[in-house]
Amino acid sequence: MSLSFPVAPMKAAIGSLPPHSDDEHWAYEIKWDGYRTMLFVDAAAKRVRVQSSSGLDVSTTYPELGSAHEGANATSLIVDGEIVVFDAAGRPTFEGVQRHATQVVFQAFDVLSIDSHDVIGLPYEQRRALLVDVLEPGSNWTVPAHRVAGGAELLAATAEQGLEGVIAKRLGSTYQPGRRSPNWRKVKNRVRVEVIIGGCTSGAGSRASTFGALLVGRRHTDGTLRFAGGVGTGFTQRCLEELTARFASLRTEQCPFDPVPPREYGRDATWLVPSLTAMVEIAEFTNEGYVRHASFIELVD
Repeated sequence: MSLSFPVAPMKAAIGSLPPHSDDEHWAYEIKWDGYRTMLFVDAAAKRVRVQSSSGLDVSTTYPELGSAHEGANATSLIVDGEIVVFDAAGRPTFEGVQRHATQVVFQAFDVLSIDSHDVIGLPYEQRRALLVDVLEPGSNWTVPAHRVAGGAELLAATAEQGLEGVIAKRLGSTYQPGRRSPNWRKVKNRVRVEVIIGGCTSGAGSRASTFGALLVGRRHTDGTLRFAGGVGTGFTQRCLEELTARFASLRTEQCPFDPVPPREYGRDATWLVPSLTAMVEIAEFTNEGYVRHASFIELVD
């Protein structure tokens, strides 16, 4: 098999850290909060093709990666990684990538082909060593460090720094284009926060008789309830039914949020008297103050 544009990236399964007894058989990398991307580097022609995770050519979107051939110690490369944008504190910001507010940085974490020879069949640790040799860091690309064993320590360090988490990769594993493999594990840091329920959206399908998502907010210093987004996961069927029953006596025509949520949230909303507080688990709050990747945990008395 000879790889050529486009290539479907290998994907990680969502999971937890490997057990301590198996820790030494895994490598750990920081999970970057950005866009999965591949670089097709033709050093001889001084050309770089940038591929999105869906297989699109996005080279013109990220011209700052066009000089990555200058870091190649090979005539051609296919490199897998993540493009990120860092905020003023040096942390990756997903919203920064979405806006492309500043130049992106490509964080390379795997190499699939060198000098037109596929290396996906080599063990992870060999590919990682080759990657360091064939791609020298530049102004908009780098090869971040990784570690073998010590996954719990690295995960704790990422939590302290406000990073998303780690990727655990089994030593000896090959690269499997297009597959979601248990040999790669996505382990995310999560934060629990309390939010106030101010409404819910209409449900569909199996939730037609309950609701789709909670509409939640946080109290501002001036006493107003500021909208903080929706929470649509984490519910058992029993939980959905119990919450729906409690909402029946709290329905109101008055939106409790100030200002009113964007139309895409309020279009099919049922407003509720904001007397219930929920504990939710989130990845972070966005710059707009919305919960990101929120999951319901429980009501707080």
